[in-house]
Amino acid sequence: MFNTRPAVIATIAALSVAAVPSPIAAQATGDLAAVQKHLQSVETMTANFSQADRNGKVLTGVLTLKKPGKLRFQYEKGVPILIVAEGGALTFIDYSVKQVQRWPIKNSPLGVLLDPTRDITRYAKLVPGYDQRIVSVEANDPKHPEYGRITLVFVRNASAPGGLMLQGWVALDSQNNRTTIRLTNQKFGEPVSDNSFRWNDPRRTGVRK
Repeated sequence: MFNTRPAVIATIAALSVAAVPSPIAAQATGDLAAVQKHLQSVETMTANFSQADRNGKVLTGVLTLKKPGKLRFQYEKGVPILIVAEGGALTFIDYSVKQVQRWPIKNSPLGVLLDPTRDITRYAKLVPGYDQRIVSVEANDPKHPEYGRITLVFVRNASAPGGLMLQGWVALDSQNNRTTIRLTNQKFGEPVSDNSFRWNDPRRTGVRK
């Protein structure tokens, strides 16, 4: 099995990029307002995901989201890694080395996925494109380039919340390592149990979080 850690860490680094609050928050308009509406409309979401690094290595799995503040990346069988967001932090669990790491998610692009009250204009901007069906939003902290950047990609879909469907994102870390997440089979509004976000702590045998 290939080493999955660099691509996963790159994704986490970009997802956890800290946002710089602006002195006065601008009101979201146009497509940026549509993105904000989509994020505010989603209460639960499940989707299949594929994760590709710049070397073309691909991992697959299932993404589960529930507001407020819960997210889980369950990787395919044989990948000893789990990512869970809960309690205001993003937790990375590597069962192969019995390691657990946590990052704050407040004021981050991931945070706005989980908290509909976040103001997207504080840290995000639209990325111009030629395909009018696609809406791309880039977020980064210019004062902390080491955090990398993330570009969320949506496609216009009248049946999706807010008229947009989240298709995935591209994460770029400070070493220009690119990780691309693509989503398929997105489902919204279905019941999701809080137990979906529990995990076994490898540091203590038999303990669940």
